[in-house]
Amino acid sequence: MGRVTDFPEPTPLRGHGPARVIALCNQKGGVGKTTTTVNLAAALAEYGRKVLVVDFDPQGAASAGLGVNPNELDTTVYDLLMRSSVGIDEIVRKTPVDGLDLVPANIDLSAAEVQLVGEVARESTLARGLRPVLDDYDVVLIDCQPSLGLLTVNALVAAHGVIIPLACEYFAMRGVALLVETIDKVQDRLNPRLAVDAIIPTMYDGRTLHAQEVVERVRERFGDKVTQTMIHRTVKFPDATVAAEPITTFAPKHTGAEQYRTLARELVAWGVAA
Repeated sequence: MGRVTDFPEPTPLRGHGPARVIALCNQKGGVGKTTTTVNLAAALAEYGRKVLVVDFDPQGAASAGLGVNPNELDTTVYDLLMRSSVGIDEIVRKTPVDGLDLVPANIDLSAAEVQLVGEVARESTLARGLRPVLDDYDVVLIDCQPSLGLLTVNALVAAHGVIIPLACEYFAMRGVALLVETIDKVQDRLNPRLAVDAIIPTMYDGRTLHAQEVVERVRERFGDKVTQTMIHRTVKFPDATVAAEPITTFAPKHTGAEQYRTLARELVAWGVAA
């Protein structure tokens, strides 16, 4: 694979907001979606962006990865969806990373998928909940659960764009067509502004011909939607998760941290992030 262009450092912002909302989606689990959400958010915050991570997965992995124990929370994104008396300002929590805040989740969120079915405008519930704070942030990253159910549709309705983390494996690639079909349906019926912003190759192992072939096929299929930056497979990512912090602070000089900084610069250069 060719050398990644060294994208320029983002220009400092004079003020913050309104936020661009990005849903990180892939219905296949284990593709580096939460790892990308947490570390991209931290890298953008390093560059002076105000970032809000919305943990929209009942497993609460993004919350745990940012130092919040999901099992000890009184209020979560579930309350934002299901209790009209609870505002988002009551749920947002600061993280140890300067400029990075979190809307946490835990297993309670799994009940929302069923409970939302009977609600009016059920697909827009998250969008309504986020609206009061959009002017306070530059980027909102929604970490979706690995499914194409009602919660993911809520994230797609709330979003301006979609980032698809794609593991460099053949079976991961097969599912992307179904995801893009769902995105097209949401765009057509519920959210005309929605578009695929970027596809990020993750878990790349340049030593294997298989990974190289998958990336080549993804680039053939999706062209310039595929980022030049690829996230390589490394044990440092699970180590950082265990330490409950992004790799940018856990191992700031590691190549994994540098890759997410490069990715942040690339997405800002593309206009995907502020």
